[in-house]
Order: sequence, then C-alpha cells, then structure tokens
Amino acid sequence: MKKVSIITVNYNQPAATEALLESIFNTNTYFSLEIIVVDNGSTENPLHPWKLKFPAVNFIRSEVNLGYAGGCNLGIREAIGDYYLIVHNDTEFTEELIDNLVETLDNHPEVGIVSPKIRYLEKPDTLQYAGYTKMNYSTATNRCIGNQVKDKGQYDKLTGPTAYVHRAAMMVRREVVRKVGEMPEIYFLYYEEMDWSEQIRNAGYTIWVNMQALIYHKSTISADNRSNVKEYLTTRNRILFIRRNCEWKVRATFWTYFIFVVAIRKIFRYLRKRQSTFLRQLFKAIYWNMSYTIYSTEMGYDVNANNPAE
Repeated sequence: MKKVSIITVNYNQPAATEALLESIFNTNTYFSLEIIVVDNGSTENPLHPWKLKFPAVNFIRSEVNLGYAGGCNLGIREAIGDYYLIVHNDTEFTEELIDNLVETLDNHPEVGIVSPKIRYLEKPDTLQYAGYTKMNYSTATNRCIGNQVKDKGQYDKLTGPTAYVHRAAMMVRREVVRKVGEMPEIYFLYYEEMDWSEQIRNAGYTIWVNMQALIYHKSTISADNRSNVKEYLTTRNRILFIRRNCEWKVRATFWTYFIFVVAIRKIFRYLRKRQSTFLRQLFKAIYWNMSYTIYSTEMGYDVNANNPAE
C-alpha cells in the first residue's frame, strides 16, 4: 500500500480548515496516510489549538504568506508519502476518494497527476470540474468541462486523460515532483497548477481526471468575488503562462490578441462600470510582464523571478 500525504494550506480560514480535517477523519477508508497543514502566515497563529484538537496532524507555520504554490511546496518538503494529495482547505472529502485516486496512479504508471470529480459544496448535485479542454495558446483560453451542470453521471465516461488538473484537488507522484520540480511559485496564486500540468506532460506523463473519485469544493457560484488582487494576478499570470510555456511565434500571436482584443475590451468595460482600480491592475499586470526578462536556458525565463504579489 502506497503512503499518501494529504497537504493543505490555511490562510485566515481556520473554520474551513477544521471542517476539512473533520471530513477526512469521518470519511477516510485509506490507512497509509499522513496529513500536513501549512498555515501560510495567517494574522493569528492557529497552530496551538489545532495541535491539541488534531494531534495526528502535522502542522507547519510560515510567518509570511508564500502564495498558494509556496505554501503547498512547504508541505511537500515535509511529506514522506509516495503520493501527494494537494487539496484546498475549503474542500470536503467523500468515502473512497483517496482509494480511487491511488488506484489510478497504481494501475496507470504513465499518469503523473490526477484530479477527482469536483462538485460545489453549496450545491452538491452540481459539478465544478470534470476535466479541462486543451489550451488555445494563441488566446490563452480553454474550458472547464461540466462547470455548473447538474451531475447525472453524464461525464463519468471522461475518466482518463484530460488537459489539466484542478488546483482544488490533485494527487501527484513523489517521483514526478522530483523529476519536474515543485509547483512554480512565481505565480503566487492562479495558473500554477496549469503550468505544473504542462511541465508534467512535457516530462512524458499524462494528466488524468478520475470521475469515480469525488470531492466537494466550497466555491461561490453566483457571487462576484472579484478583487484588485484577483484582477491583477489572473491577468498577470495568464500572460506569464504563455511566456513560460510557448515558443516565440505563439507568444507574438498571443500578445497581439491580448493587447488589441482582450485589453481593449477590458478597458472599455472598466470605464463603463467606473472600475478605475481594476483598470490600474490591468496596466500593472501588463507592465510586470513587459518589465521582467525572466531568463533561463530551457524556456527563456527564470522561474525564480521577483515575487509576483509585490
């Protein structure tokens, strides 16, 4: 039996993290397991009460917010499992979730990383993720399959290869992490799992979704949860993803599309809605990508460039 390390990151959401831990203990049927919780610089350090309440869990504290990938990587460095199950702290487990994901990696050595079926916790009959379509690199667009569709089993046949895993829940082999490296921290938040999927696929592995494994994710469907940070990072990282993963001809095509279609469309929308702060985030994201030549011998970029949250 392979050992599984469950890794999750907490940032100012202690109630959600505790609910996740309780769901793991209440549903788990897999016995070779360790649980690692990384507190990612929360305002108040929750580790002391957690250690008393959950003595079987390995808690790690970072005094600064390392970003999602940075927090996960901190947990990965402490993990001893053969497989790492990285999950958002606002997810809740179901029975045989771990068993089904482990079965995928055990029975398919070509698979490097796999995500389960994801449903919304608030609407438990509604899908959030049943795989991803391939990326159109010229526009940096793709589609999350099944999102906001009632789950009647119509996508269960999709178990198998998919374009990308979902950052809310993904199980990866330890050997894959050693081969391709940890999750890229340059993104700080958003797009890091898509870039990681690209690196894993380039290393010769396939990306899978297992529709027999199910997890619930607390993610508001209808509310506008946009913020300055999200507007900046999603725009900045969309450009960065293409810069890191495409040849210069594709990058040139993308830049043309982004500047003359995406940016102009965003500018008019922000002006119409009087969202001047979002307009500043757009220009800031473009400037960041134009200002930093992040060089490396492999892709022409340095994965250790400046902190993207700055």
